[in-house]
Amino acid sequence: MYILKNKYVRVILVFTILFSSIWFLSANRESNQHYSQTITEFTAIINEDNEESYDHYLEQYSEAEHPSQTIRIEGEDYTEIEGEGFEVLNHFNGLDGQSVMTPEEGSISWDVQVESPGLYNMRIHYYPVEGKSSAIQRELNINGEVPFFGADYMIFDRIWGNQYEEFIKDDRDNELRPRQVEQPDWLKAPFKDSEGYFNEPYFFYFEEGVQTITLTSKREPMVIDYIELYQHVPAKAYQEIEQEYQEKGIEPTTGYFIQIQAQDAVSKSSPTLFPLSDRSSPTVEPYHVSKLRVNTIGGANWQQPGQWIEWAFEVEEDGLYQIALKRKQDQLRGVYASRSLTINGEQPFKEMNLLRFNYNLDWRTDVLGISEEEPYLFHLKEGTNTIRMMVTLGDVAPLLRTIESSVLELNEMYRKILMITSNTPDPLRDYQLDRRIPDMIDVFTEQAAIIGDVAAYLEESTGERSDKVAVLHSTIVQLEEMIKDPDTIARRLDTFKLNVGGLGTWIQTVREQPLTLDYLIVSSPDQEMPRAEATVFERLKHEVGAFVASYTEDYDSIGSTVENKDLEQSITVWLTTGRDQAQILKGLIDDTFTQETGISVNLRLVPPNILLPATLAREGPDVALQMGEDVPVNYAMRNAAADLTVFPDHEQVLTRFRKSAIVPFQFENGVYALPETQMFPVMFYRKDILEELNLTPPETWDDVYRMISILQRQNLEFFLPIDDPMAQNNTLLIPNRAFAMLLYQKGGQFYQADQKASALDSEIAIEAFNQWTQFYTNYKFPLMADFPNRLRVGEMPIGIADYATYNMLTVLAPEIRGLWEFTTVPGTLMEDGTINHNVPSFSTAAMMLENAENKEASWQFLKWWTEKETQISFGREMESLLGEAARYPTANIEALEELPWPIEDYNNLESQWKWVRGIPQVPGGYFTGRHIDNAFRRVVNADENPREALADYIRYINDEIEIKRKEFDLPY
Repeated sequence: MYILKNKYVRVILVFTILFSSIWFLSANRESNQHYSQTITEFTAIINEDNEESYDHYLEQYSEAEHPSQTIRIEGEDYTEIEGEGFEVLNHFNGLDGQSVMTPEEGSISWDVQVESPGLYNMRIHYYPVEGKSSAIQRELNINGEVPFFGADYMIFDRIWGNQYEEFIKDDRDNELRPRQVEQPDWLKAPFKDSEGYFNEPYFFYFEEGVQTITLTSKREPMVIDYIELYQHVPAKAYQEIEQEYQEKGIEPTTGYFIQIQAQDAVSKSSPTLFPLSDRSSPTVEPYHVSKLRVNTIGGANWQQPGQWIEWAFEVEEDGLYQIALKRKQDQLRGVYASRSLTINGEQPFKEMNLLRFNYNLDWRTDVLGISEEEPYLFHLKEGTNTIRMMVTLGDVAPLLRTIESSVLELNEMYRKILMITSNTPDPLRDYQLDRRIPDMIDVFTEQAAIIGDVAAYLEESTGERSDKVAVLHSTIVQLEEMIKDPDTIARRLDTFKLNVGGLGTWIQTVREQPLTLDYLIVSSPDQEMPRAEATVFERLKHEVGAFVASYTEDYDSIGSTVENKDLEQSITVWLTTGRDQAQILKGLIDDTFTQETGISVNLRLVPPNILLPATLAREGPDVALQMGEDVPVNYAMRNAAADLTVFPDHEQVLTRFRKSAIVPFQFENGVYALPETQMFPVMFYRKDILEELNLTPPETWDDVYRMISILQRQNLEFFLPIDDPMAQNNTLLIPNRAFAMLLYQKGGQFYQADQKASALDSEIAIEAFNQWTQFYTNYKFPLMADFPNRLRVGEMPIGIADYATYNMLTVLAPEIRGLWEFTTVPGTLMEDGTINHNVPSFSTAAMMLENAENKEASWQFLKWWTEKETQISFGREMESLLGEAARYPTANIEALEELPWPIEDYNNLESQWKWVRGIPQVPGGYFTGRHIDNAFRRVVNADENPREALADYIRYINDEIEIKRKEFDLPY
């Protein structure tokens, strides 16, 4: 009885604590209200010496006229084209007249007669024809020159929408994220800043007379109807619009209440803007305590400047309405999310150019207006109307431009200091930096004041001092200390670099403007708004229900949208990556593979280390995806992986890939997996810094040696890839990419032709090993380095890294956009005068297990998964879901070409891919990478002779290969 009472007491205590916590959080949320403040607009403070900037361009033509005339240039009236694929079209997709098709590469020019010289805005009427599912990119030239930095990166949107009007449910009653499909139409768009730093369209200066306009294709095709030079007319202030309402007799309506579910948006500018499932509150609509319901849109996907979402709704009566949003902005504390709003393609009044949404943990309903008592009134016409909301940087834009300019200034000063002190300054030496760099203290003083102004403005505008300004204050404090005591600057160099890097990260963070919407309300002013916040009891019921559901619902399994019970064939597929990837793959399986073959697929998301014990217990899958390249051969040795050469069409399937991608999966005349992804190194470099030093990207290693001496005189570095063995989560260490590169370029191999022993004892291998180690012994290359960040700050203006670094730099280093490129790695000059640019590759595998119950069905799945169309769909959906950082490195040759790479970058990638070599996997081969690294460390750290160090470890490698070949009854 006592035990029973004790249990009751515990249950009551748990519910009491839970109730109290919910009450406290609710009270805290309700009191956490933020209101916009009217403060003075911040004026960007930038480096006036940058003659390529748009600010400098406007300053240059500050006295120019703004002619009121509109000049139209018909697309078909071009005067010159360069490249193939341009074509004049008649009545294309409903257009009345002619237009011109412009492909994804090449250029097209028009001559335009300008009667009145001055500054004009430009806009284009275009149709986004089918391409690679990414935004259209063009470079604008006027009279053969890019007018300013930014005109070389003009972005034009595509239109996206849900594939189906109704949300599909899986067999577990969970609604699935709808796939986004293109909904192309004729669009009119101004030429504007793609980064969002300037809210108004760009101005371009045109002289009197015949001017030449050229558009150069950088990515994706488009059909052009016309280009116009015009004057953008800003919207009037609400006060003027309100006066016009009265003069025209437009009255507020009464009794109308229209609720638009945000997830029912009719169009979007990006496939990443798909509807979301939110279970954070019982007030979201629709709601279920345990099942997934698609009920919101936006969030972290809707955060990049220029992204827009549009909704359509019907209005029964012409008149004035108010607009409200149920929204949540719980990610930007200390900053605010900004949006602009248009109705039926027009901005109703000036105030809609900038809507600010302050930080709030909970859902809230915002009525757009001057205050809660005085909402804005919008004139809507009877019939169908549209509302479009676009991400804008608003008054944060000048702050970002200011900090970006500061980062470039401080990075330049960091490099000047680095040229004197090196990156490992002597703490006991007085470098007299203030005397050797005369403007250093002035730059630090100016930048400390500028950054301080930005921090003060943010604190004033948000009413709080948050983590978003902490890095600003940290930099200010350090700059002030270095100004006060210049002798300490050398000792503070590492911290200074971290703070400047932190400013770059701050730019990226504040540029992101996330906002989540549950629904929009268009109503008459007399209507009351529904409550957005949940009551204490609603929260209690929600939390208890979710707690119970966590024991009854399987959120890790991937539901199916097809009826599997009537299908005769079924296979099990294991995936070791994330749930997002699994959901995309399952959608593709249900939509195409199962429909075409009648084979059902049980897709499971599992940890990577579970495959081996499951296979030994005969509980493994039929097919395993995303396996490391060492796994297939290791399983093949144990008769656990199926040989794919037994299938009659295997040779045709293998033609989808480079031979280098197949090499790691070949063993004893068999092929035991198909490659999914293939990664290889390329050379990245900072164009601006190399130009400053009068250097060009090296073609050969001899060029690298000459470059190293120039770089090191400036205390700058060249990067070669090197792994940290202590950072590995497992014992497998792959052969170093730089060593493999040198080895293959010299014609060497890792193993003998019969794979019974290492080939690293050859003179070629020893020469390659010696050359590799000399970079670290003679030229003092760093053994550890964060190359993307060092490239970002300019400390390592050139280096070799996997091409995935491209995605990282594109997304995380916007401040150096246009300042870096990549190309093929340096090569070895051969006797016949050619240059060998060979590099190694590393792949992931799709593998069939030997104990697969239905091998024919499993082979059908492997063929489907690695074919061009499936890889393109998966890659595009991955990028749609996670952005450019998740660009998929498919091993399928044709599929990679169709992924959304800028054409110039893809051509560079293709140039290196032709030189890729695979590294074979052999029994005991896991010792190769580990012992190459051990020999390398002995040479570099213990100053041992390279030949002797390598020879010692080759014995260990050969011994392990022999042991493993004996173990598996292989010739040795």
